[in-house]
Amino acid sequence: MAREFSRTERVSQQLHKEVASILQNEYKHRVGDTPLITVSGVDVSRDLSHAKIYVTCYTQSDEATQTQVKQLNEFKGFIRSFLAKRMRMRAVPAIQFFSDVSITEGMRISNLVSQTLAEDEKKKSKP
Repeated sequence: MAREFSRTERVSQQLHKEVASILQNEYKHRVGDTPLITVSGVDVSRDLSHAKIYVTCYTQSDEATQTQVKQLNEFKGFIRSFLAKRMRMRAVPAIQFFSDVSITEGMRISNLVSQTLAEDEKKKSKP
């Protein structure tokens, strides 16, 4: 019987869970007041040596989001050391953080669709 998930998928899920926990509990205590940061996805290479971690920062501006991602990349050694303590792996993947803009893009597209529908309704109501 074949396995339901591949090893890379299982490691990806575990990394997602652990990094989210570290950001919530350990990272904020060390860095101080930070905006809400959510781990939205993790991609692990097939050889389990590298992991791309996509985060969503709920801030008001894109500059603040880029600053948060830069700060996360500066603290990636600190985060990786916590991962090494929590995960039962011989070698913990090297991590790198990226900004995930899919949520903000989805909201922007949804707003554009709503505006277009509202304009169409206005045009229909005018004879």
